[in-house]
This record gives sequence, structure tokens and C-alpha cells, in this order.
Amino acid sequence: MEQLHDATGFDAYGAIAKRKDAAPSKTKVNVKQIRSNIVGKPADSRIVRHLMTALAVLSVLGGVNAMAAQPVANPSGSAPDIRLYTLDCGLTEFKDADVFSDTGEYEGKPLALPTPCYLIQHGQQWLLWDTGLSDKIAAQPNGVLEKFGGRFTVKRTLAAQLAQLKLKPSDVHYVGLSHLHFDHAGNIALFPTSTFLVAAAEVTAAHAKPTPFGIDLAQIAPLAKAKVTAVDEDYDVFGDGTVKMLKTPGHTRGHRSLIVKLPKSGILLITGDLYHTRQNYEKGLVPHLNDRADTLASMERFAKIKTNTNARVIIQHAPEDFAAMPAFPKYLD
Repeated sequence: MEQLHDATGFDAYGAIAKRKDAAPSKTKVNVKQIRSNIVGKPADSRIVRHLMTALAVLSVLGGVNAMAAQPVANPSGSAPDIRLYTLDCGLTEFKDADVFSDTGEYEGKPLALPTPCYLIQHGQQWLLWDTGLSDKIAAQPNGVLEKFGGRFTVKRTLAAQLAQLKLKPSDVHYVGLSHLHFDHAGNIALFPTSTFLVAAAEVTAAHAKPTPFGIDLAQIAPLAKAKVTAVDEDYDVFGDGTVKMLKTPGHTRGHRSLIVKLPKSGILLITGDLYHTRQNYEKGLVPHLNDRADTLASMERFAKIKTNTNARVIIQHAPEDFAAMPAFPKYLD
């Protein structure tokens, strides 16, 4: 029987296709949990093997959760309204930013990086790209927390900014995660009803021993009970090509960038942490913690996509890029 695979790495029966970057698991498979997936379909041992692989990968999240299906394009045929809001999800500061290049450009130099989130309206649906620093930091003295060698500040919470648009966390259908570092995954717990879009390789790597730098296991623990779609390839979020997650590993194993096609403002390429600064982008600098080979390959791919689409590049942490975006609650459309 031929197995059909879409861009998410899911096969025709909802299982995650077996990949070389999915860590093995000793979790026992509950056959009752997979039986409903193959009722009414011809018996095929390969189907069961794929389903068992899916369960093994998802066991890293603490159990088998609901897997969201690939969305379909707008059935009405009319183009949905698409807007992109830039939210202030904190400030990250380092006295010595040497970690951001393995060739010495930042050694002994301070660096302040805005930490935005992006909220995308697609018709009646909403996608949040990254969740920023935790809203709990705002309750700290002066809204400041020192951790991982940096100083992290939250002056206005993500929840308050959503409320300004008369939105509740439960109104957000999808939460896309570029990766699981502390400053991108801080508010996962705010969205218990949303579907999280994150690479299985990213979740697996985050649970490695010892815990990787930049990972706060308590912050990402809510994924164990959340609805998760494992996006191990490029992923078309709404099914119509307007918003896609792009596979750009290197900063982390499962790192993703985002491409957004807006009707008036054109195409945007949002980097995630493929680049942290304009200097990194212009000079191709690679942070110490990155996998250098994967990073350079992702940079090459990103550059070709930029050229082929004539996209505007948004360096997610760059102060210049953050300042150039419409001030919330204004938006690009």
C-alpha cells in the first residue's frame, strides 16, 4: 500500500513519518489508542509501524495528545483578511554578547535585543508566532529577571496585549514556536486550548540530558498536555500558502522561520533566531551554541527564498527591525 505524506511529515493515517532526527523511545505502545486510526482500512504492518513511531515521538511530550490535522484552504474561495501585529514580549540584555558569534565580533560588548511575538489574523483564525518571555517576569521587582547570563525584562504582558484586541488566549487557534528557548517559549502555559506547531526534533532535543542551554523545562512542560502538531518539514499553517513555517535548523535542531504573504505589504520573512542582529544577517555570523554546518545551510536556503520571493526580511531580535514595524495595536496587512 502506498503511504501518502504531506509537508508536515504526517502520513495518510495521521501518523508522523519516521525521521532520522526522531529519538528512539522506550515508551510502551497502547494498541487500543491506535486501533481507531486503522478501523475500516486494509491491514498493513507498515501502517502500524508508522503509528507506533508517531506514539514514540509524542511520548517525549509526556503522553499521546491530540494531533491537529493539516488545515484546508478557505472553502469559500474568497481571500481571507490577513493582518500581522508586532507585540512587545520583552527585552533581553547581555553585558557580554560574545555568545552571538563564534568569530569574536561581540566579545566583551553589551547587546540589547527586543523579544517580539507576532500575532497573525487569518480571517476568523489567529496564529501567535512565539510566546516571548514569561508574563510572570512582569511581577518581579522592576519586571526584571536575571538568568542564563542575561537580564530579561517584561514591562507589558502578552495577555494584556491580547486583551487590547479583545482577545483571550483561548481565541488563539495556533501557536507556532520557532524553537523552545526561554525567550520564545515563556508563555506556553497561557494557551491550553491552542494547537502548538513545533518540530518533534526540537522537543526531543530540549529534553536531552543534561538540559541544553536556554531551555527551561518548567516552561515547556505544558506541551505534554497540549494539542501538538509535529512540523518536521515546512508547514502551511492555514492551507492556502499565506503563512508557512520554514525548516531552518542550526540554532537548535528543530528551529523554524516564518514566511507571511500579506495582500498589501507583500511577503515577509521572519527569521526566528536564524539571525539575532542585522550584523549577523549581513555578515553571516554564527553563534557559539549553533551547529555551524546546519546554520550555514539554513542561511543559504533563507537567502535563496528571499531572492526568489523578493521578501522583506524581519530579523526577529534586531532593534532596527522591531522599531520599523507598526507600533501595536497598528498592524501590517
